[in-house]
Amino acid sequence: MTTRVGLAGYGMAGRQIHAPLLKEAGLEVVAVSTSNPERQAAVEQELPGATVVSDLDGLVAVEGLDLVVLATPSGDHAAHALTVIEAGLPVVVDKPLAVDSDSALEVVDAAEQAGVPLTVFQNRRYDAEHATLAEVVRSGIIGDVYRAELRWERWRPVPKERWREQADPAEGGGILLDLHSHLVDAAVQLFGEVETVYAELHARTTHAEDDAFLACRHTSGVFSHLGATSVSAAPGPRVRVLGSRGAFLLNQFEAEPNIFSDLRDDDGCAGWVYRGDERQPVVRQQSHQADFYRAVAQALASEDPVGNMPVDPRDAVHTAAVIDAARASAEGRRVVDVITPGERI
Repeated sequence: MTTRVGLAGYGMAGRQIHAPLLKEAGLEVVAVSTSNPERQAAVEQELPGATVVSDLDGLVAVEGLDLVVLATPSGDHAAHALTVIEAGLPVVVDKPLAVDSDSALEVVDAAEQAGVPLTVFQNRRYDAEHATLAEVVRSGIIGDVYRAELRWERWRPVPKERWREQADPAEGGGILLDLHSHLVDAAVQLFGEVETVYAELHARTTHAEDDAFLACRHTSGVFSHLGATSVSAAPGPRVRVLGSRGAFLLNQFEAEPNIFSDLRDDDGCAGWVYRGDERQPVVRQQSHQADFYRAVAQALASEDPVGNMPVDPRDAVHTAAVIDAARASAEGRRVVDVITPGERI
């Protein structure tokens, strides 16, 4: 039976990311909420037969929904998630789950108390590049990992006129809640939870930060350096992981520029293992972001939809706690302990 989805929001995320992935995974978008007349017209053209409503209250009232996907602005995620949970509908929340860890925990607790399946759209876990990096770490091909550098660097000296760039952090704006939600989640999946953070944050062209660097110490003893910026005219290597037996480098990623000719991937490969002057290509793992929604559909059809969701929402609470600590670190110019509210015992 096809999973019937209500999609909240039809901006960039809803229209260009969620809707195509849901279709590819075999789920059916049967209803969309948006108050924008142009987007309403786009829904009617691109998703023929889908019901169009103006707000989230109208969406959760649509009969026969199996799942609601929240692709609304980040500052609304927590409140919108609570609305869907109160309606008793399973929900996927685009990252971040909330703008701070306390709000994220409130959502998780509400879902657990109501017995409503909740998960967070950490789609970058399903990139082939991340799956390849995870296999490099798991296999031990580069030995014990000392330090991991993950970057998401762009050149946008003139910022876009969107809430992501122009809103306050409390309303979901800034690169920490945007790109670092991916980078922190990736580092935690690879090396365990973060114990301490040192951060440097700058708002160079936007209202909220558009340039952020985090140095994280993980429970495993690994250090990760996580950099995201919109003002790098020469982006650094996307991934560099240093280990006792070698290093892994990867830079080719989607449509982002690759200024390092030596780091262009061979066919069927993603990144290189270096040992001094020697290097070998790494086979690209098979993984796709649509696999996230395939896993959601499988969870909903299982005997334990809550427990089988692909991303544990408490992971998102920890990610939010790391971001909270990063803000405190930058403000106080010091290393800050990460304190995750409601942490599992």
